[in-house]
Amino acid sequence: MYTFNEHKPDIEFETRMNKTNIFPCITILLMMVTVPIRSSAQPPGLKVAPNSVIYTEENCINTFTMDKIEPTDAGYQYWFADTSLADGKTLKLSVVRPHLSTHPPHTHSEDEFFFVLSGKAEFYLKVKWIPAEPNTSCYCPSNEEHGIRNAGDTELRYLVIKKYEKK
Repeated sequence: MYTFNEHKPDIEFETRMNKTNIFPCITILLMMVTVPIRSSAQPPGLKVAPNSVIYTEENCINTFTMDKIEPTDAGYQYWFADTSLADGKTLKLSVVRPHLSTHPPHTHSEDEFFFVLSGKAEFYLKVKWIPAEPNTSCYCPSNEEHGIRNAGDTELRYLVIKKYEKK
């Protein structure tokens, strides 16, 4: 059994992430999660709702850093966009140690996408496990049982794109 304390950050991965062409990831993000960008310099006379977010360079651009990860039982996660930024739309990096998953297959009211960046994954959809390599996505419809697990001997890195419903 792995524990988070036994896990050493993968410095090679961090270097590769800094040099990797992330065009496919950005393209998928733009296709799936459209975020309205509003300038912090508002035109004269424009009224902004009291609880609305003013989008700025500081909250729209987010670079991965290990000091902002959130440990999980199976590895860690990093929120590029959390539920407070874009009306519930989120983008999260999940990193899972070999032969583990963050949780068992489950259902929820929101649909979501998984996009495998590196490692060997298995998607759970339609009551079966389906192998997936890097640059593979999986759409999980709302209220449909789904999941993802690490089926390999190296860390699995994948993006989760989801819009959380307001409560």
